[in-house]
Amino acid sequence: MMAFTENTFPRGLLMFLSLALTPSFSGAEAAGKMIECTVILDQETGAAIVRTGTCDERFTPMSTFKVPLALMGYDAGVLKDEHTPRWDYDPKFEAPKRARKAVDPTIWEADSILWYSQELTRNLGTKAFGDYVRKLDYGNRDTGGRTGGSAGRDDGLTQSWLSSSLLISADEQARFMRRIVARDVPVSREAIDRTVRIIPAFRAGDGWTVQGKTGSGSLRRKNGKLDRARPVGWFVGWAEKDGRRIAFARLRIGNERPSEPSGLALRAVFLNELPSLMRGK
Repeated sequence: MMAFTENTFPRGLLMFLSLALTPSFSGAEAAGKMIECTVILDQETGAAIVRTGTCDERFTPMSTFKVPLALMGYDAGVLKDEHTPRWDYDPKFEAPKRARKAVDPTIWEADSILWYSQELTRNLGTKAFGDYVRKLDYGNRDTGGRTGGSAGRDDGLTQSWLSSSLLISADEQARFMRRIVARDVPVSREAIDRTVRIIPAFRAGDGWTVQGKTGSGSLRRKNGKLDRARPVGWFVGWAEKDGRRIAFARLRIGNERPSEPSGLALRAVFLNELPSLMRGK
């Protein structure tokens, strides 16, 4: 489960702005040190406009996985449109207070409601879910979940993207977002169009409009327990200005326990930095 939920505007924006240019580390150097990546692709050519930091190492996608989940749900017919199905909350979900409400696809993406994701994957079933992840060629395509030893066991159908077996790099995230914009993923065109309509939209400076999904969570220690001092933050999506389109992924793995969801703080940083990142590119 996440250390924090994604439902409030970040209070720690200035802290993250000050850390935005901190050097990245990868591989054996990563332990205890901040890891960061910014990758921006030209939508038309696929060329990297910006690529800095550790962009080829895979990490848990957390709530950014709601983007491919929407593609699956619409393609399979479980999801119908922006507001259908609207599922009522069931106490068995044991969700945080903010998520104890009726949820439709638009609310699901905007408020990042985990129990709705899990009801969607249960409706798909283990085989169809795994088949979709492999067909979409998403990250390492591992939906098995963690198993064995002191790490314990979790349900791949409802947990694999939550600090578990399914992993993806920032490079792969950006390429996947570009494929969505290009309508080049192996689901129906209608499923792609409906997914695009429910992804949250934001405004950045210099006339940029952005659609994207955050993700917040934690890395795991070798014993399988979540390490709250190693927060994972994502913001992935696409953006447009004056007919120019880009796809992007932003990743940050911190080295201290955050005071709010890491993905929300990272989103604020990215929206603030986008004009300067693109200026002159």
